[in-house]
Amino acid sequence: MAKKKQSGRRVEGWKAKSWYKVYSPENVGKVYIGETVTDNPAKLIGRVMTAPLSELVNDYSKQNVKMKFSVNEVAGDAAYTTFIGHEVARDYIRSLVKRRTSRIESIVNFVSKDGRKVRATVTCFTLTRADQSQQHLIRRVISEEVIKYGVENELGVFVNAIINGEISKETFRKVKELYPIRRVEIIKTKVELPKIQK
Repeated sequence: MAKKKQSGRRVEGWKAKSWYKVYSPENVGKVYIGETVTDNPAKLIGRVMTAPLSELVNDYSKQNVKMKFSVNEVAGDAAYTTFIGHEVARDYIRSLVKRRTSRIESIVNFVSKDGRKVRATVTCFTLTRADQSQQHLIRRVISEEVIKYGVENELGVFVNAIINGEISKETFRKVKELYPIRRVEIIKTKVELPKIQK
């Protein structure tokens, strides 16, 4: 007859832990995004949480966007976060690619007005296939527009401009003057976390 596994220590371990409610940053509405558990609140700092954008802005059309946050403050049983990046689902991006058109991608790096280091991946979808010189020109314009917006604004403003599509719309207008395009999307961002002082 098999012996029952002792679970006393495991139960005690869970009893020693507490649950914390996690919230998105204020610029993303300070929305409840889930719960996490720990035996020490200090261990929560730096913990990464993800949430679909659709839940944060109550818009089902944005379900293909995943937002990433890192816990940077704990108060009572609440944990508050900072934005560290986002990513558009690959399946959704593939669905935007059409035959006899071009997908032009540009990776840009900049430092926001409040000193946050950001890397953004911007993609442009054309209506017809663009040649190499046209792609080079489009890539330069979308890079310049995103960098300009990024360095002139704080990170929170930049994030909101991604959510509401402001940067994409402005960049679309600029590129459309040069070449017929269908869409401009910031498909991915990554924000470098400030070093924790020990």
